[in-house]
Parts: sequence; C-alpha cells; structure tokens
Amino acid sequence: MNVQTILRQATGLHLSKAVAERAMASRMERLGVAERDAYLAALSPDELTQLVELVVVPESWLFRDPVAFQAAVIHVKAILSGADMNRKARILSVPCAGGEEPYSMAMALSDAGVDPERYTIDAWDISPACVARALAGVYGRNAFRSDDLRFRERHFTRTGEEEYTISEALRGQVRFRQGSLFALDAGRLPKYDIIFCRNLLIYFDKPTTRDAAVRLSTLLADDGLLFAGYAEVPAFCQHGFAPLQFPRAFGLKKEGAAALSPASSAAPGAASRASPHAPATRVHAHVQRAAKAGAPAAARQSSTGRAAMPTVAALAAPAPAPALAAAAAMPAAATTAALLEQARKLADQGRYAEAVSACQRCLTQTPDAADAYFILGLLDEQAGQLAKAEQHWRRCIYLHPDHYEALCHLALLAEHNRDPAAAALKARAARVYHRQQAS
Repeated sequence: MNVQTILRQATGLHLSKAVAERAMASRMERLGVAERDAYLAALSPDELTQLVELVVVPESWLFRDPVAFQAAVIHVKAILSGADMNRKARILSVPCAGGEEPYSMAMALSDAGVDPERYTIDAWDISPACVARALAGVYGRNAFRSDDLRFRERHFTRTGEEEYTISEALRGQVRFRQGSLFALDAGRLPKYDIIFCRNLLIYFDKPTTRDAAVRLSTLLADDGLLFAGYAEVPAFCQHGFAPLQFPRAFGLKKEGAAALSPASSAAPGAASRASPHAPATRVHAHVQRAAKAGAPAAARQSSTGRAAMPTVAALAAPAPAPALAAAAAMPAAATTAALLEQARKLADQGRYAEAVSACQRCLTQTPDAADAYFILGLLDEQAGQLAKAEQHWRRCIYLHPDHYEALCHLALLAEHNRDPAAAALKARAARVYHRQQAS
C-alpha cells in the first residue's frame, strides 16, 4: 500500500500523490530513514499520527463567521425554553482545530445568559497537536480576526505580549478528544442538537463526502442544526439536508425538519455583537450544472497542499486521439459540454496536464465558457499556482457573475491570504446562494 492510500484511509482527505509523498519524505528525513519501503513497513500508529499532522489544515479563528453562532444560540434557547428543565442542549464541533470554534460557541452561550449546566460541548480533531492547543486555551493574534473584539475583554486574560488565555470556566465547558469524524461511533452517542462541521468536506472526494454526510445525519437530532462552510452547503443538500433560511449562517437541517428563521432582533451575546461577516470549503441547480461541467474533486486541495506544477511540454500535450475524434464529430454546443466533461474526468483521474489541454481546447472553441476557467483555476490550485488560480476564477465570475463555486473558491483563497476582500466575496456568494434557493 502506498503512502497516499494510507493517508486517505486514515483521514478521508483526498490528497494528491505529491502532498502525500512530500509528507513522507519529511518524516523519513526526520527519522533518518533512507528507504521508503522500510519506512512504510515499520509505520506504527504513533508515526502515522505524526504523518497525518503534516497534511491536515487546522486553520481557524475565534468567531469565524459569527452569524452561525447567532443562529445556534437562537436554536439552543428555543430548545431550553420547553417544560423539561432537565433538558440539555448537546453541541458538537468536528473537526475543532485548535478549539476556536467550540470556545466561540461557549462564549456566545455565556453572553446570551444560557445556564452552563444546561448544555454540553464536545469537540474532536484528528490532530493531537490541535487538541493539545485547544486544551491549553492560549491564543495569539491570528485567532482574533473579528472586527469586534470585546469578547476578548470578557473571556480572556492577557498572558503574554500577544497571547491571551481563555477563562477556566469556559475551558471547563468543552470536552476535547482526539479523533476524526469517521472515528465517532454514532450508534453509541446521543443525538446532537447543534453540529459544527465547517470546511472539512472541501478536502474529500465524492464517496467520502457522502459517507461524512450520512454520519453527520446519524449524529444530528431530527430537529437539529448543522453548520457547514459556505462552499459545502450544496454537497450536504445532495445527501439528505436542506438549507436553513437564516441569511449568511450557512446552516442546514434534515430534510422535512421545521425551519429556523432569524429573530426580529439580534440574540444577545458576543455572537450577535460581532460583525456578521458573510460566511469559509452548491446550490442544487448550479451544482448539478457545475458537477457536469467540471468541479473535479481531485483538484480540490487546500491551498497549503500543493502538487508539482506540470511542465510546459506536459501542459501542451494533446488529449488522446479517440476523445478528439469524438469531439470533432459533435455539434459545437455538444462539443463544449463534452470537453468540459472530459476535463472533469481527467482531473478526477489525476491527469491534470490533459485536463488543462481539454479546457484550453474548449476555450478555443467557446471563449466565454466560464466553467472552463473554473476548472483551470482548480487545476492551478492543485499545482500550487495560486495567483493563476485566482486569475482564472476571476475570469470565470466576469463571464458568469453568479458562479457560486468560483465565488466560494475565491473567498477561501482570499481568507487564506488574509485579504479583506474575503468578506465581500463571501457576502456575494451568500446572495447568489439565497437567490438561487428562492428560484
């Protein structure tokens, strides 16, 4: 078994061969192992954990996308307003990164006046280093990116030049554990009223995405809410969930469950006071079109997981002759669709140079094919050419201003680069999403 397969089985992440090989090479150098076969043969659970640490992407910050916390607080207060005073709200954050998300939820509930005895928060992450950081509860400047930082004054103590430690009371409200979503035994756990699973599915292939959605559905109460990354909502909608009509929360409920809508006035607490940036990793009509036109799962790597860039000669390599012959026999419109489908399939197979060539042939024939630029951007991202990816996605939304996935990828890239434009891109994606839902 190769290292790419081992890591995919351990994490569910759809890693490129280059990313997996680079992680293994780093560990081999650290251990002084020269032979890859010897390294893989001696791969212990502890060493696998160290290998996984090199491929996970634990980026988060406190009150990231604060509208989701506002919606969650409203739902929790509604649950606890019933006659059963022994009822507790159960909340799950998976993956939890360094604890930023579950602690944000605890702060939001505290500021909303919710009795700490009436809710529990569980938080899981596959990375032991992330869990250790979460348990320590110490955060630097990068964790505080909200426009409104009054929550820091209420819940943190400054313990260094740029370090802040969360209060002991809030640390006691969250139960952290090392493990992945796929390690959760849904059959042995009570149902959760709120689940945060944001920006995880963007790293999965389609079968793993489906498996994750099924597991989360099993963990979620029938009237519970799931909060996802804004680029992931449509994927959940393809697997038994329906979007929550709460603008910019990017929440979901099980299909057929009662809807939650925004209160007439903002819920109290930090979540409502924080500046509501529009929400970070597919509306039915658009996604079905985009899936056919080219949203290759194999090319959806994090901007930190980069593959080697194909050579110029490789990029210019023609597609296999049968594909060209088939394309030549089709009408122009059908040929465009066929070339986009071909590009998607080639990307899914890891044949990135040929996928690029298919996109280029498509654009030669149909210069305004927005989806060809979208696929090229994904391929650039996979190759680590982020500036080129941005150019292609911007060209895509110039030609198709409501291209939801291109807007999402641009926003994710801007967020990764800490570009202030991320908020505007997310807000624009949110408007497209709700407009398409309404239609």
